[in-house]
Amino acid sequence: MYLNSFFKSLSPRFDGRKRFVGRNNRTIGTWQNYFCIKMDRSRNAECMLRVPHFIILSGISAIFWAPGSVAKESPEARPKRVTEAPAPPPNYADIADLVVKSPMIVDATIRSSKQLKGVDAPGVPAGSVRFLVSADVISLLRGTDAIPSQIRYIVDSGLDAQGRPPKLRKAHVLLFARPVSGAANQVQLTGNGAQRVWSPALDALTRTITSDLVKPDAPPVITGIGNAFHVPGSLPGEGETQIFLTTADNRPESLNVIRRPGEMPIWAVAQSEIIDEASAPPQRNTLLWYRLACFLPRQLPARSLAADDANSAAAARADYQYVLDALGPCGRTTQAAGN
Repeated sequence: MYLNSFFKSLSPRFDGRKRFVGRNNRTIGTWQNYFCIKMDRSRNAECMLRVPHFIILSGISAIFWAPGSVAKESPEARPKRVTEAPAPPPNYADIADLVVKSPMIVDATIRSSKQLKGVDAPGVPAGSVRFLVSADVISLLRGTDAIPSQIRYIVDSGLDAQGRPPKLRKAHVLLFARPVSGAANQVQLTGNGAQRVWSPALDALTRTITSDLVKPDAPPVITGIGNAFHVPGSLPGEGETQIFLTTADNRPESLNVIRRPGEMPIWAVAQSEIIDEASAPPQRNTLLWYRLACFLPRQLPARSLAADDANSAAAARADYQYVLDALGPCGRTTQAAGN
């Protein structure tokens, strides 16, 4: 009796439903069979449902349990999302090597790949596998000829950490390549690392180098060192060194170092026959820096100093070494591709 009164006080609608059920024995029988709830007659005339205790306790808990009192999961107990470390930025010298020797640079998505074996894959380096790849072209970053929407090429890829061939399908890549004569839908990669996984940083660097390379005033290709001279100043420790470089298109280019007593040496690159006082050292990771840092010989040739005496020749060598140190290492991680 107390339980019936309790439910009445909680919900008038429930009471209405109870009276409706009490007036309809067919409905009672149906719900009894469905929920397996036993119906008993009390000594009173009213109908009562015998409800299991755990249902009563659950209902009371749901009513009186405040939403704010629900225990929150501690941050330490939550599973941590595992994220991969960000890829290192692309190496300027490596990408410049590829851009310089690649008349075609393609942004593409790999559609399919087939591993080549045996006689179809001669000379594959150890730890690598060879694939015949079909790729969908997204855009052409460099190239003068039209390119079909789908191309094919061969690439050697290293095995993964488990020693298995990599999965190339759907990979977004940049391809540094050259066209294949007589096969418009085929390209040839220009060397190791010429297929690279696309990233915003790689895309931006490739576009920058490509743009700088085709400018009319792009730095010339350095082929060697011509004559070098050192002229002592009127004061001890004072002097000027000029080192002439040879270039592929015979454009003038020279390195100039000025020393003054008590001051750090000042050096610059002159790209004309007239030395401009506003000339400055090239910034790192630029095309001019790349031409110098990656292709200047590590020491002055003896023939370049034939006209200097021993002291002047020693000063010129010291100034040349100062320039190399200021340029810093080329930083190339792959085999040199030529200038």
